[in-house]
Amino acid sequence: MGFTSWWHWAIVAIVLLILFGSKKLPDAARGLGQSLRIFKSEVKEMQKDDKADETAASTDAPQRELPPADNATPNTSSNADTKKSA
Repeated sequence: MGFTSWWHWAIVAIVLLILFGSKKLPDAARGLGQSLRIFKSEVKEMQKDDKADETAASTDAPQRELPPADNATPNTSSNADTKKSA
């Protein structure tokens, strides 16, 4: 059911007119519009700041490359050496 019917919206409009009056309703709508405009601009500004922070973090701290592991070094100890020391 919900608010898809036109008469639901008509009832809401009548109730708003009764509560706020015909003089205060345009001012309330104008104030709501200004508030939404400010909210949207602040959200966009926050998103822009987040993107700037991400790019600054990635350029400020470059990743270091570690040297490759050197597995080719020969093992100089033999089994005989380890048995003698034990």
